[in-house]
Amino acid sequence: MLLRQVIGNVFRRLRRERGITLRELAELAQVSVPYLSEIERGRKEPSSEILAAICRALELELSDLLAEVQFDLTTAARSTLPVHLQTAAIRVEDRAAYRIPSGPRAYSASAQAFTLVA
Repeated sequence: MLLRQVIGNVFRRLRRERGITLRELAELAQVSVPYLSEIERGRKEPSSEILAAICRALELELSDLLAEVQFDLTTAARSTLPVHLQTAAIRVEDRAAYRIPSGPRAYSASAQAFTLVA
């Protein structure tokens, strides 16, 4: 997920929570309605001046915006992790030495077999 998409989602959510229309917020922030719409949809990356203007219009500190964005990013990252991990135990079985014939001579070796136990 791109940062501009998360910022746009936060702005949209906060605007709706405050009961402000897109047009009203655009007027308060002194940006055009189409541009604000593009920001909310994550299609435009606003400058720091535009971010500050929208935050002022929403009566929001920039640090609060960034905290909301951080929360959303953390939540999004966690949702991509597995819900639970499946684990298995490994049991090692020793087998007795065995002979491997090799021409006129033979040699002994020991081997270990690993069995995965679910």
